[in-house]
Amino acid sequence: MFQYLRSVLFIAQMYIAMPIIGLLFAPWALVDKRGAFAACKGYSRYVFWTAKWMVGLRCEVRGTPPEGEALIAAKHQSFLDIMMIFTALPSAKFIMKKEILYTPIIGLYARRLDCVSVDRGKRGAAIEKMVADVQAGRSTPGQLIIYSQGTRVPPGEKRPYKVGTGILYEQLGQPCVPVATNVGVLWPKHGLLRKPGVAVVEFLPVIEPGLPRDAFMKQLENVVETRSDALMAEAGFGDGNDT
Repeated sequence: MFQYLRSVLFIAQMYIAMPIIGLLFAPWALVDKRGAFAACKGYSRYVFWTAKWMVGLRCEVRGTPPEGEALIAAKHQSFLDIMMIFTALPSAKFIMKKEILYTPIIGLYARRLDCVSVDRGKRGAAIEKMVADVQAGRSTPGQLIIYSQGTRVPPGEKRPYKVGTGILYEQLGQPCVPVATNVGVLWPKHGLLRKPGVAVVEFLPVIEPGLPRDAFMKQLENVVETRSDALMAEAGFGDGNDT
């Protein structure tokens, strides 16, 4: 019960801080993208700090985040992995559902960071638009983050890897960095409880460009799922205390 109360207080202050930090940085963000990056990374680090002392949740990044242009194909389990991956990269932008662009504060920063929006309800058109938007933004170097399963996937649940990641891999001709995580064990997709422990995102070895699409997708899914399973076990998933 005490951990649940701590979790509620943590979540409340986290969402109160979001518009405050967003509005404070907005004048700088509107005239300079560096302001947008500073706001988002500053907010994320604030969340990591408060999570550590309020609910006992520590965030850890493993592996080597890329410095240059790359496609980041990541496992997605909760809002926490978004912040951790973004903060670890020097110039990140996301592929995201278009509805996010119309949300207060978050939408402003998504636009300023050149995030790519897609309509998930129109699969074929969404893939075409995604590729076109990414190609149009090639003049802005950075790391493009895509969640290959298209949504948050709770620990223990299996979802297919969508073809959009393979198409981007082919079209961009950039190295792909897979990312595994266990954050959903401690910060679940649903519910208010935040568990103490170590939340990890891990940047895995690079998949170089040039593989056939099917071979790439098979390798991507294998390395991400295998490593994510290991990280989730490390966090206690499957030991009877993960319900």
